[in-house]
Amino acid sequence: MSRNGYFFEESGYLKCDTDDGCEAKEETGGEELFDAVNSSIVSGDSIRFFVNVNLEVPPNATAENESAGCVLLHTSRKYLKLKNFEEEVRAHRDLDGFLARASIILDETATSLDDVLREMLKHFAEDPENMEPSCNFEKIMSTLFTDSGTPREGNGTHDVSESTGMNIQTCTSHLKFHLLSDTIQGVTATVTGVQYQQSWLCIICTIKSLQRRHVCISRLERPQNWGENSCEVRFVILVLAPPKMKSTKTATEVGRTFATMFSDITFRQKLLETKTEEEFKEALVHQRHLLTVVNQRPSAMSDGHKSHGHKPLKLHEFLNVGKGISDDIARRFPVYALDFTDGVIGNNKAIGKYITTMIFLYFACLLPSIAFGSLNDENTRGAIDVQKTIVGQCIGGLLYALFSGQPLVVLLTTAPLALYINVIRGICDDYNLDFSAFYAWTGLWNSFFLVMYSLFNFSLLMKLFKRSTEEIIALFISITFVLDAFKGIIKVFKKYYYHGRTGDSYLEKARTDAIPSLGINTTFLMNSSVSRSMSLENQTGTHDVHYGRETAVLSLMLMLGTLWLGHTLYQFKKSPYLHARVREILSDCALPISVLTFSVVGSYIFKEIEMSKFNYNPSESLFVLAPVQSLSIGSVMSAMGLGFLLSMLFFIEQNIVASLTNAPENRLVKGTAYHWDLLLVALINTGLSVFGLPWIHAAFPHSPMHVRALAYVEERVENGHIYETIVSVKETRLTSLVANFLVGLSLLLLPFPLQWIPKPVLYGLFLYIALTSIDGNQLFERVALLLKEQTAYPPTHYIRRVPQRKIHYFTGLQVLQLLILCGFGMSPLPYMKMIFPLIMIGMIPIRYNLLPRIIEAKYLDAMDAEH
Repeated sequence: MSRNGYFFEESGYLKCDTDDGCEAKEETGGEELFDAVNSSIVSGDSIRFFVNVNLEVPPNATAENESAGCVLLHTSRKYLKLKNFEEEVRAHRDLDGFLARASIILDETATSLDDVLREMLKHFAEDPENMEPSCNFEKIMSTLFTDSGTPREGNGTHDVSESTGMNIQTCTSHLKFHLLSDTIQGVTATVTGVQYQQSWLCIICTIKSLQRRHVCISRLERPQNWGENSCEVRFVILVLAPPKMKSTKTATEVGRTFATMFSDITFRQKLLETKTEEEFKEALVHQRHLLTVVNQRPSAMSDGHKSHGHKPLKLHEFLNVGKGISDDIARRFPVYALDFTDGVIGNNKAIGKYITTMIFLYFACLLPSIAFGSLNDENTRGAIDVQKTIVGQCIGGLLYALFSGQPLVVLLTTAPLALYINVIRGICDDYNLDFSAFYAWTGLWNSFFLVMYSLFNFSLLMKLFKRSTEEIIALFISITFVLDAFKGIIKVFKKYYYHGRTGDSYLEKARTDAIPSLGINTTFLMNSSVSRSMSLENQTGTHDVHYGRETAVLSLMLMLGTLWLGHTLYQFKKSPYLHARVREILSDCALPISVLTFSVVGSYIFKEIEMSKFNYNPSESLFVLAPVQSLSIGSVMSAMGLGFLLSMLFFIEQNIVASLTNAPENRLVKGTAYHWDLLLVALINTGLSVFGLPWIHAAFPHSPMHVRALAYVEERVENGHIYETIVSVKETRLTSLVANFLVGLSLLLLPFPLQWIPKPVLYGLFLYIALTSIDGNQLFERVALLLKEQTAYPPTHYIRRVPQRKIHYFTGLQVLQLLILCGFGMSPLPYMKMIFPLIMIGMIPIRYNLLPRIIEAKYLDAMDAEH
């Protein structure tokens, strides 16, 4: 069995020979053109079919026929891997389908390839179970060869070379080379070159008129010599399939199944000894069993990185205090200097990519800080405002960029943190507590628990989080961004659109009474300018009520426009327009370009329309220590409970975002530092807590987007599907350092021009972040499969290894977990929202204990695999 070999799939279609034919014709002047010309499909170490041609050209051949013997032959060759019967479920289904409608011809007496194929097609036609009502088998016969579709000219003779089985159509004005179009043959690499398995040949073909796949196996009575590399053929496998098939059901994939079985010389010898079709089938079933058993051991070894997650955690791993932190420092410290020099010094400079990434990261950090700072300002009544949020982002981001183990992770304040701050404000109001003191104690307890988690190596628990669980949480975060955007735009509509109806009707009536005879659309006049309605309301003294549906409509346009322009530019690198480098720059700067563009549209072009902007109240002092001593012991202990729940959120978010950043497909090479980074986040938030600045932790999807911005990406094609793969990533601290430094300098831009950024543009930013974050999310891709026809399924690893029904079951169970998580995380009850980190942790026993009872463990592992 050629375990170290591959298959050559060869497809050739007409048109090739040498110029020697034309020259020889001139020299002989109509006598014998070739005596024995060997014309091969390919040369060198590849599959070759030699054609012996005897051509007689009439003496009255004219000069215009001189080039008739010179044609072109296009060939393509590629390696196909042996099919893994233990992992790829389609291998078993291909064989089961063949056994159910077996087309087996034993001891075929025909000697030419054409006759053998005609007998196989005749066997199809006579079999009532394989009937194809609209199928023309003569057309199928012609499609198997390179001369399919070539018009037959003249009354040429049909000459058959018995030694090759290749037919040559000879006529006065056209020469036709009759070669197989698409074949699979076994090869083995040797010291001297490539050695071909010449006793079997797999012929594959796609036929539009077919309704289903067909396989026929013919065992010849004696070996046939059909040319070089096919000198002793005993088995011919014919695979026919319709063109629109699922990627795992194509003619090539079916051919690969049977070619894998026939690549074993022992199996071929057993087939030669069979006497009946039943014995032939039994040999096929036995070979399938052998292939499945043989592949089990190598598969387990090759998936060692996956089985590492199944290794049970030992208690002593958590009692070895500080080991994880010391290992992280030992791993990352030797490359610390390279984090500043890579891409700046040396041959592989990437200064241009660094600049575009800095700009992107600056806006990606600044705008959420403004949005959540404005939200905190409303929730805390000015205790934590936009100014403090920007200061906290600058300080925390700079410290993390300088001292973290994985500087590509981005720290931000997030929506769940804004929720916790709102809950703390409510508790303080209910129990008459000092907000700054209670906030500080909650943050200090949070940092204390995080320090304990890092010292006792609790980040090892992240091994229990499978890829599917991480993607549920990632998709949940994306949904929260969408929800925040829609909540914001709904508030705008409630304020400007629906509240303006009474005033609008009153003003319309007054205007109609004033000019009854002009016949003008007074509704349009009234609504055409919000400044008029606002000035009229100001004159009547009711300036607190906003009349102007233009504001609501423009807000919706700004939000959707920011999303559209940002996503269009993000995808612009895939377009054929402009230079590749320009497309890359536009894609990297999609976020700032879209935000700046629609900020100008909303604040300058439509400046007469009032837009919703964030509040800015300059703080007298940004760094004031919280009066932590003012709280009683009971209040401090109650803060401990909140701090523990908050630490669970920090622990899960920090580690999952770091895990997504360090995913194998990102090809990062400098190592991870989960324990050290968790400790650093605890220390940073300690300082933020005591000064009343908002907390920050690793943010999704900003961190994976940061990696993507620094990555070199290639597009590859597999079975007609285009997918992107990361080749390398520039791992640097400079981008995060500069971006957070610029965020700090943005304090100089308050209140203007930053206040010119309308809130709807920030909502569009949230939608853009949510949309780009689902790129590559396997859960989202599998949900999309439910809306696709099978022929459009991509050839991913789980499509090959898992039955389609199991894939949909697993997707449905994931969606159910996502809905439960959304039910707690988006509940209108504040205290229910606070326990949703516990729901995240509850997904671990669901994955390990409940799901294996519904879906086999091997299929779960295949869908959780990285590739």
